[in-house]
Amino acid sequence: MLNGTLRLVGAPKRASWDNRIERLARALEESDAVVIGAGAGLSTSAGLTYTGERFQRWFGDFIDRYGFTDMYSGGFHPFCSFEEHWAYWSRYIYCNRYVKAPGSAYDDLLALVRDRDCFVLTTNVDHQFQLAGFDIRRLFYTQGDYGLLQCSVPCHGRTYDNEGTVRAMLAAQGYVEDGVGGLHLPEGVRPRMEVPSDLVPRCPVCGKPVAMNLRSDDTFVEDEGWYRAAGRWADFQRRHERMRVLYLELGVGYNTPVIIKFPFWRAVAGNPRATYACLNLGEAVAPADIERQSILIDGDISAALAALRGR
Repeated sequence: MLNGTLRLVGAPKRASWDNRIERLARALEESDAVVIGAGAGLSTSAGLTYTGERFQRWFGDFIDRYGFTDMYSGGFHPFCSFEEHWAYWSRYIYCNRYVKAPGSAYDDLLALVRDRDCFVLTTNVDHQFQLAGFDIRRLFYTQGDYGLLQCSVPCHGRTYDNEGTVRAMLAAQGYVEDGVGGLHLPEGVRPRMEVPSDLVPRCPVCGKPVAMNLRSDDTFVEDEGWYRAAGRWADFQRRHERMRVLYLELGVGYNTPVIIKFPFWRAVAGNPRATYACLNLGEAVAPADIERQSILIDGDISAALAALRGR
């Protein structure tokens, strides 16, 4: 891919964890700018898991009724009504978009780059960078946002914030304010599995059902905010093209490698002053062409960021 046939190399077995963390700390310190490329693995490491205790706590009734095995696949279920569909999706949106991840990964990452010239490119749609305090002007959510709705057709190119609607839906299911801005289910209360018909959102222009603003097909709306973020990202790339840039890739897999992984590899291959760092449990690799410019850490992202912050 970079020089004809692509050959990948993994994290060196002979290099200790401490040595790799030290090398990454040095690259961070010496960089003129940092580009963070974040995938689902970062949020998973931060505790936003779609199975286990979180899944049971928020969707126990849906698990009992339909046998769902994880939050994500449950979202594709053909519910019998919009009222039931939005009961499920309002909880899904709330716990993954409006609740801060329980782990420290995003906070540690912000602490590491707070005073640096930094930009974030992410395929995540969970808003965790903003919840941790990252500057929204330095973020490009390429694949959408759980916090936005759009016309399902779509008949126009605008998106709509959904927090008020989502909170109203949860209140209608039995969730109450916890006193600090969050929502919880009172002990012993079993939530309703439908929302009132008047809360089911519809497009304000054509009246058709709305959809989540998530890229899955050619109906995805790239609104004005999306294009502004894309422009800021393009400008950042132009301004730092030949500088000492650290491309810090966190938890990016191979579902959409053309968004983060491949562009990072190409950017580093084209700039001898750049460094590529990949933190990924089980998938820390780089092309052999840029091996000398790469720092590969095969391990838990949260542990690596905490170690880096603690130096």
